Amino acid sequence: MKAAERSAWVVVLAGGVAALQVGKLPPALPALQAELGITLVQSGFLLSIVQLAGLSLAVFMGLLADGMGLKRSMVRGLCLLALASGLGGFATSVTALLVLRAIEGLGFLLVALPAPALIRRLVLPAQLPGMLGVWGAYMPTGTALALLLGPLFIPAWGWGAWWWLFSAVSLAMALWLYRAVPADPPVDVARAGQGAWSRLRLTLSARGPWLVALTFGMYSGQWLAVVGFLPSIYAAAGVSGALLGVLTAMAAAVNIVGNMASGRLLQRGWAPRSTLWLGFGAMAVGSTLAFASFTETQPWLRFAGVLLFSGVGGLVPGTLFSLAVRLAPGEQQVATTVGWVQQLSALGQFAGPPLVAAVAARAGGWQFTPLVTVGCCVVGAGLAWGASQALKRQV
Repeated sequence: MKAAERSAWVVVLAGGVAALQVGKLPPALPALQAELGITLVQSGFLLSIVQLAGLSLAVFMGLLADGMGLKRSMVRGLCLLALASGLGGFATSVTALLVLRAIEGLGFLLVALPAPALIRRLVLPAQLPGMLGVWGAYMPTGTALALLLGPLFIPAWGWGAWWWLFSAVSLAMALWLYRAVPADPPVDVARAGQGAWSRLRLTLSARGPWLVALTFGMYSGQWLAVVGFLPSIYAAAGVSGALLGVLTAMAAAVNIVGNMASGRLLQRGWAPRSTLWLGFGAMAVGSTLAFASFTETQPWLRFAGVLLFSGVGGLVPGTLFSLAVRLAPGEQQVATTVGWVQQLSALGQFAGPPLVAAVAARAGGWQFTPLVTVGCCVVGAGLAWGASQALKRQV
């Protein structure tokens, strides 16, 4: 493996560490509910508040990351994650946790937004679709690891130590990335503040970035809502300990397979529309099996539905990361395009969990969750068709 390719893998690992900061909360929710007395809807906002920075600032953070240098942005983001997570371990109120989770969202953006452009700079063009498929798995990989370890770690050491652990991991990853990834070319740093509004205008006036971003929002909101609430759903059903960790981690981990498969399928000539339609179709069927009342007495069929939802649904983000790079107006707008995609993805993740929680609270159960998820899939499939048409016109 060449040095540049090894550096690209370090970039992917850095994304996984940033995703750990998002995934650390779901397994801690039962402990936080017991110690701080937070409600179900407050839990939904804790799940989604980390996306506040992305919801409001992602496209501008993409401009900033492009200007300060891709590597430099990632290192600073990891350091900010370490700081916020370290302070979060001392939090004694929901308000403090919400504020620090929002700061973690800012650090997350500084890590996640420049990564696809940095990977593009490090690998050969022929390797790019496959590597972007790997990059698409950074979120489920980090989430799965946190979901697996959390139910084992938190009862023994407490949720505060859980926050401090990820603070240390983020700081170590910042040092590794600083040492392993080549320095930003001078042109990247010199571009800071130069032509920023021009890049933004070119990005937001193009149809492709909008279609990719809106499609990502339809995916991300429902995925975080379903996977994020699984620990609470299973805990309420009497599942606990290692089994709780394994089940919820599997639900997140199978998403990695879909992401990896998207890169392979695109390299083999599959149309992006095909992989997106397959992914959204699986999410619609899987969420219906997982939550509809007619499967209430069949827990393993419900779990199979969750695996279908997350696993085949993983084709969606891997495909969309590839489309974001291809539908960017130009090479200098890649980070800005990814920022816009992240912003609307964050909008979905911010709105999805509270919406699903509100529907569940009103219904007295999770049986109407498919009303939200299937609706997102139908809209996402329509947007995917539009994105494929934009790609054809570009070619």
